[in-house]
Amino acid sequence: MRDRILAVYDTLRPSERRLADYVARHGASVIRLSMPELAERAGVSQPTIARFCAALGYDGFKEFKLQFAQNVGGGTPFVHQDVEASDRPADIAGKVFDRTIATLMTVRNALSADQVERGIRLLAGARRIEFYGCGNSGIVALDIQHKFFRLGIPTVAYSDSHVFSMSAALLRPGDVAVLISNSGRTWDMLTAATLARSSGASVLALTHSGSPLARLADVCVFSDVEEDSEVYTPMTSRICHLVLGDVLAAGVALERAESVAGGLQRAKAHLRERRIAGAEPAALADQADDADEGAGEGAVRSATRKPAKTHPAAAKPSANAIGKTSTKPRSGSAAKPAKAPARAN
Repeated sequence: MRDRILAVYDTLRPSERRLADYVARHGASVIRLSMPELAERAGVSQPTIARFCAALGYDGFKEFKLQFAQNVGGGTPFVHQDVEASDRPADIAGKVFDRTIATLMTVRNALSADQVERGIRLLAGARRIEFYGCGNSGIVALDIQHKFFRLGIPTVAYSDSHVFSMSAALLRPGDVAVLISNSGRTWDMLTAATLARSSGASVLALTHSGSPLARLADVCVFSDVEEDSEVYTPMTSRICHLVLGDVLAAGVALERAESVAGGLQRAKAHLRERRIAGAEPAALADQADDADEGAGEGAVRSATRKPAKTHPAAAKPSANAIGKTSTKPRSGSAAKPAKAPARAN
């Protein structure tokens, strides 16, 4: 990258040279900047940045950042924006946790209670809910759908753009399509939102405010996470979308508490029957039950807990245990009474 800049340096305009000097001085920090931020810090215009990238042979600023990250970071920037190649494991853990916690607090403080309430009501009254996401957001869509399918509403999650585009076109009034996208600018997601609305369904988006997807959606729950997914693996944005999914699931569970409580109890009883009694302490078993419930079930679970049934494999003692612990008298002999404990003096 440095050699390429030096090769064209003499042909650049004065403003482009100023930008080249800034890039040479600040190195990897440039990767973390958006085009407006870089323009402000380098004291140039955004068209100057576009011309500079074109002079280096790149199609645009995104391609420039990708190539620059690969050259100066040795691959580390593709993992996490705060992690550097020289970091120790303890440093990596601290940076990843700190960034995630700070991002969650930022999203929480900016969250609109009105939009969350509208989203909960829309989902609670839905005839059917479909969750769409591309790539990393497809995994998030599947996780959120896993919370919602227990709440008595037909649900499905799709991450294949061809499949969810066709499914969106088949939705009907009363259905809700939940679209998850950090950028809100993915062509496939915008197409699905348009198809869903043209079919009479409602669209709820978990996305960035001001994005094209936000403008298409009926209800938006914003997650304004500054994470450049063009360079870095999506991490904090994924966590924020998962938490927002839990918020919506818990809210819908409370809205539909009377109608879903019985089903949740039956599902929980089935889960308990699948565990071997005595395999873990009671307290840990209860914690495992709560973990299996998910966000929605925890909001409406019954205080009454039925004891777990004993699995046949656990109830049957081993052959050695039978020989040592059996109290059944042998044939032709009487069982000896148990010896009374000695009285303390």
